[in-house]
Amino acid sequence: MHSFEELSTAFTARFDVQHFPSHPATLYEPASYFLGIGGKRIRPVLCLMGNELFGEIDPDAWHLAASIELFHNFTLIHDDIMDKAPLRRGMPTVHEKYGASTALLTGDVMMVIAYDYLSRIQAQHIRPIMHIYNQTAREVCEGQQMDMDFEKMDRVDLEAYQRMIGLKTSVLLAASLRIGAILGGAGLGNQQHLYDFGKNLGLAFQVQDDYLDAFGDPGKFGKQVGGDIVAGKKTFLLIKTLEVATAEQHRRIDELKKADAIPKIEGMLEIFKACGVDAWARELKEKYMQAAYQALEDIAVLSRRKEPLKQLAAFLVQREY
Repeated sequence: MHSFEELSTAFTARFDVQHFPSHPATLYEPASYFLGIGGKRIRPVLCLMGNELFGEIDPDAWHLAASIELFHNFTLIHDDIMDKAPLRRGMPTVHEKYGASTALLTGDVMMVIAYDYLSRIQAQHIRPIMHIYNQTAREVCEGQQMDMDFEKMDRVDLEAYQRMIGLKTSVLLAASLRIGAILGGAGLGNQQHLYDFGKNLGLAFQVQDDYLDAFGDPGKFGKQVGGDIVAGKKTFLLIKTLEVATAEQHRRIDELKKADAIPKIEGMLEIFKACGVDAWARELKEKYMQAAYQALEDIAVLSRRKEPLKQLAAFLVQREY
């Protein structure tokens, strides 16, 4: 069994090649630029880990992992356009550097090449994997649309937000694991347990992300805390606060919407703490983690084969950055 770090290094060595033709350079250079920015590569490595959970890594798993990483980057390029984001991983976004029209086409062609990698796997696995892959792609789009819809709404209930995060973030993590497991010969029960592990892990990851943005150590977090507060983003913390806040706290929240960045952050953090959502978020993360660990425990393979996934899960939700 390999650790996440070992598989990440092996995947990066295989993936950091030229995926695109050279002509027209105005289309393919932005695609290579965006991949060159890098990233955590969590999803493709989860595919490899899902495969290795049930046996030796199948050569087709590397094609699937490349397909998943290209698909994920396609969604990021388009998300950045929709969010009007100037930076991604500290570098100019594709639409900022090359223009929105080119960014749209770059994302499109990246998705096409993702499907080309998918088509290279053995015929007996194509149908079940393609079904999950396409279902996941549709769900990611649904989650992104819900996220944009929420921006126009004054209030979003917790259940709706959880569903949005599940679609936008968690299903791709879960599907990456399940697709790898299919190559490893996992039965339907084990596939579902692994999928449930990934989905709950994704939800715990998002709770931790929302928590760190508000309460993280700026020195470890790598950026100024409170970015979500300044942007007025609906997060687990804000949604729960709006649910439990008093009338006076609601009035104060409305006042803070017009405040400058620093007073707004300080004021909202006071309200978060007064409403107890810092402790609530830690408890919610733990709830998702326990559900994830239980799903992993239910998979019918030797416990030692699960250790790399347990270690990765602990790292992802205990991180301080």
